[in-house]
Amino acid sequence: MTDPLVWTVTIALIVGLFVFDFAVVIRKPHEPSFKESVAWSLFYIAVAVVFGLVLHIWHHEFVTGEFFAGYITEKALSVDNLFVFLVIMTRFAVPPKYRSRVLLVGIAVALVLRGIFIAAGAAALDAFSVLFYVFGAFLIYTAWGLARENKDEAGDEEYEEGRLVRMVRRMYPVTDGYREGKVFVKEAGRRMVTPMLLVMVAIGSTDVLFALDSIPAIFGLTQDPFIVFTANAFALLGLRQLYFLVQGLLQRLVYLHYGLAAILAFIGVKLVLHALHENNLSFINGGQPIHVPEISTGLSLTVIIGILAVATVASLLATRGKRELAAEVKLEHGGEALEATQGTGDGAAADQGVAAPDAGSGHASSPDERR
Repeated sequence: MTDPLVWTVTIALIVGLFVFDFAVVIRKPHEPSFKESVAWSLFYIAVAVVFGLVLHIWHHEFVTGEFFAGYITEKALSVDNLFVFLVIMTRFAVPPKYRSRVLLVGIAVALVLRGIFIAAGAAALDAFSVLFYVFGAFLIYTAWGLARENKDEAGDEEYEEGRLVRMVRRMYPVTDGYREGKVFVKEAGRRMVTPMLLVMVAIGSTDVLFALDSIPAIFGLTQDPFIVFTANAFALLGLRQLYFLVQGLLQRLVYLHYGLAAILAFIGVKLVLHALHENNLSFINGGQPIHVPEISTGLSLTVIIGILAVATVASLLATRGKRELAAEVKLEHGGEALEATQGTGDGAAADQGVAAPDAGSGHASSPDERR
């Protein structure tokens, strides 16, 4: 897609939706109810569907099947990312009413950085066809690691802060509480940051690390930078609402990582087959293309949806009736419990915000250990 008008309208739409979301969150900080999260999640899914259908009618260059395959893949991968987001929120004891703001800022930062990665990736693939082999091999390797991952052990790992979070700590002193959701405050004549900034940086940098496998995955479904960017953007747009919608179900999706591993492996094989079909490397078949079967977009879409359906249903059936899940979910809302405790124990602290345990000096989880 090279039409400047289409790019301009699309970017304006995405920015407009982010601004609208910011306005809603800033106007009334609160923890969305299940009903509200369902409504907004369906709204953003509907926006993505309408976007794909309208562009299909408006512009002949737009391949709708590739867009929906990429969107579903990115959406599925983002659900797995929510496990780490939940750990970060709990580790920093973020009060529930401020979690929307943290997620939204982190997602906005991630979208900008992903846009840069996508542009660089598209240019690199145009210049170096060998990258199709590299991306394919990388996705298969990532799939193998994800399939071997033990979710129970991963959930118990101690979280270590990333470099960006540690850099912020070195640059600014950190308050011992959230100070009514503010990011910067001035106390005792010093300019300080609150744990809110640390969490935003952690969420944003974590999502960028996850892009290391999600972006090669979608390049395996389409080489159109416009579709890669829009699929990522629309998947990220509804991520805040999706967090509140599924946070109580995350511990039940015990087979999701197997499903995602299967999807990544499938796309990795698709990339390698495409690379062989378009081969021009002299050390492979004398630089001549190899006639191998290519996986169509329709088949890709069917396989991705099928794998996700099987993994989700199997997870829900396997965890049905497990009592310990309620205790696990309850522990995940440490911020809310801490907020109530601080509020009743110290009136001043309740006015200023909730102090995260060791938020100014503790350790939080390396997101790159998830992959």
